[in-house]
Amino acid sequence: MIITTTPEIQGKPIKQYMGVVVGEAVMGANMFRDIFASISDIVGGRSGAYENVFTRARKIAFQELENEARSIGANAVVGIDIDYEVVGKHGSMLMVSINGTAVKIDD
Repeated sequence: MIITTTPEIQGKPIKQYMGVVVGEAVMGANMFRDIFASISDIVGGRSGAYENVFTRARKIAFQELENEARSIGANAVVGIDIDYEVVGKHGSMLMVSINGTAVKIDD
């Protein structure tokens, strides 16, 4: 399945628009990650624990987007947009939301 931020796929004419599809993932941050992230912030550098959470949430959201597109008969998703939000009490949760337009293209 082709998934792209562009509104069309070069050399692949869109035959049918199937509708908007969405993939979402909400991940919680735990106390140990927060402690290690704050240590990383103090000494400088990257927070691998949080980066792993972001990566996992993004992969889950993309998989959900693809599954939803397949379930309605699409073989590509165009015009995707990725949003990251902090939600929950005290910003304790990370939400990744990906949406786009499911389409049918020539294989």
